[in-house]
Amino acid sequence: MEDALCVIGEALIDFIPQEKNCRLKDVNGFTKAAGGAVANVAGTVAKLGIKAKLLTKVGKDPFGDYLLECMKKQNIDISYVKQTSLYDTSLAFVSLDDKGNRDFKFYRKTAADLAYAIEDIDESCLDDVKIIHFCSVDLVPSAMKEAHKYLLELAKKHNILISFDPNLRFSLWDDLNLLKETVLEFMKYANIIKISDEELAFITGCNNINEAKDSILKDNCELLIYTKGKDGAEIFTKNNHLAIDGLNVKAIDTTGAGDSFIGAFIYQLLKNKDYDLANIAKERLEEYLKFANYYGAYMTSVEGALASLADQKTIDEFIKLVNS
Repeated sequence: MEDALCVIGEALIDFIPQEKNCRLKDVNGFTKAAGGAVANVAGTVAKLGIKAKLLTKVGKDPFGDYLLECMKKQNIDISYVKQTSLYDTSLAFVSLDDKGNRDFKFYRKTAADLAYAIEDIDESCLDDVKIIHFCSVDLVPSAMKEAHKYLLELAKKHNILISFDPNLRFSLWDDLNLLKETVLEFMKYANIIKISDEELAFITGCNNINEAKDSILKDNCELLIYTKGKDGAEIFTKNNHLAIDGLNVKAIDTTGAGDSFIGAFIYQLLKNKDYDLANIAKERLEEYLKFANYYGAYMTSVEGALASLADQKTIDEFIKLVNS
């Protein structure tokens, strides 16, 4: 049986501005794009050829139908996605500055994904799963937060690795202290944690990863990935540390870049069946990290997220181009 990924959390529509370097209130037109952090991670793994399934709920509305179509096109296993007429598909409006960086306004007061509940989880969905991945967007107080806890406890029971990318979205939380408490609570489940340079101080209280790493590499965490955007990335395990440089790529849109980075890294673990995280050889870790870095860089060079994900041939061509 092929090893698979399972993700839980939001699938939503990103409305990308048709003009850049413009505040959200001044944008005149948007283009819709399927997205959601965990959906992007699942899409990356699936596009590269490994089974990835999504646990979420979308509205029985045109946006929900569009999401399901897009996810199916990207080979994501949507057999466990629920549709409901009681709630709406989540929407996010984005503005981009001249470097492709984003500002968000979410429409989630009637979000279908937050209504995904424990009783929606079919335990058989984990039969072939080796890694579960989640983010913090859907950890606001909700049925979905409780569904996360239930699934993560199941994962621990079945010795399934757990990956967590906090992927902080401050505008979704009325209480930032609650956001921090929630992230710290859920970090305790994770064997793999990806954290960005922009998130480090908020989550750990430290401005330096070397000061913060020991507070992260505890509980269940065996592998910490620290991303620094154009400046590259680092990996810390209890036995290893390595760093790679960033890539010089003209960024058009950073939407989905971090998601595809962790997705590409998880893909390498699944492809090579490397689940003893603390003892992966340093050379292999470097190979996985470099591949993830290329994939994330590729995603900044194209517009949109889910629909723009690269298959193996496309990413191989991009790597050749960058290195030529």
